[in-house]
Amino acid sequence: MDATSQGTRQRLLSAAQDELIAGHGHLEMQAVARRAQVSVGLAYHHFGSKAGLIAAVVDDFYERLDEAAFGGAKFSARSWSDREKQRVGAYVAFHYDHPFAPLVIGPLSRASEVLDVETDFTSRQLAAGARMLQAAQRDRIVPGDIDPHLTIALMIGGIRQALIGALTGERRPDPTKLADEIWAFMAAALRLPPDRKS
Repeated sequence: MDATSQGTRQRLLSAAQDELIAGHGHLEMQAVARRAQVSVGLAYHHFGSKAGLIAAVVDDFYERLDEAAFGGAKFSARSWSDREKQRVGAYVAFHYDHPFAPLVIGPLSRASEVLDVETDFTSRQLAAGARMLQAAQRDRIVPGDIDPHLTIALMIGGIRQALIGALTGERRPDPTKLADEIWAFMAAALRLPPDRKS
């Protein structure tokens, strides 16, 4: 894809995200094309359909989340626990700072258009999280009798529910306090000794 085509694609993604936010999860291709200042035909050319465009916007959100908190993230941590606590802070901060987050983790997460994107991202999170816990078990940071696959599934589900409540409630809790509470929950689930909880 050449630079012009890539630029047009990014403009369409940005316009679609803005339309989804304004429409509380709904958009029309004409409105997206108008906002991006391109023809509606060009929008269909890049994404194939409205469903394809919505899926691409959510996929773009998850790519940016991955860069901020997972595979692409760089943390200056003194220990495994410190790094994972920083990861939780980055994860919460990303969702608080991104205007699209309440829709992605709320109504859009149940939309048929994004089911494949959601499933793929969750599968990657679960697999990477289980590998991370297995490595921590090998290093004797996390007890060996904890099931890494079940534990990471419980933690990811719990964190997501906490974020849904925080982002869609009437008042958002302080993000640092929320991250600290999530880390305390994780540290307890992993049975980390006191000196490894902070």
